[in-house]
Amino acid sequence: MPEQSNDYRVVVFGAAGVGKSSLVLRFVRGTFRETYIPTIEDTYRQVISCDKSICTLQITDTTGSHQFPAMQRLSISKGHAFILVYSVTSRQSMEDLQPIFDQICHIKGDIQKIPIMLVGNKSDETQRELDASEGQALASKWKCSFMETSAKMNYNVQELFQELLNLEKRRAVSLQVDGKKSKQQKKKDKLQGKCSVM
Repeated sequence: MPEQSNDYRVVVFGAAGVGKSSLVLRFVRGTFRETYIPTIEDTYRQVISCDKSICTLQITDTTGSHQFPAMQRLSISKGHAFILVYSVTSRQSMEDLQPIFDQICHIKGDIQKIPIMLVGNKSDETQRELDASEGQALASKWKCSFMETSAKMNYNVQELFQELLNLEKRRAVSLQVDGKKSKQQKKKDKLQGKCSVM
């Protein structure tokens, strides 16, 4: 049975505490929370433009622990694109991504056609264990894209999701929903219509 083409599933993986939920919440809701609350699995939906029609971007924020391997396999098999997050303050969090990447390769087969973003989060932190060059080197080895982000400072969050969608070759996917204007543009249009010279 063919899958419904009106949703596009992005799965976010990474060790506990690297900021997966913070990135997703910053993107979907524009919020950031200082306290750490472990995630089992959450799904968020955002309306986007897809092949000139509207579809739903479904973002699955996975658990940082390895307690649920069946859930992890299911998320990979259903996912269209993947964001692999580590914290620039933890070399271990980068190393923890290798088995997840290996599992994506195993389940998906040819990953050259699958959008994968390697993300170094917490780039605002001064206590770094990893330079951007190390993330870039791993991305080159995995043949995927790389970006550093900061959910806290809202740095590269929107760009991360847009870049991930730009990597999708099978269909045209964009964060811009046709016909929907940004808040600033709506405000501008509203102000323009306020006064008229008689």
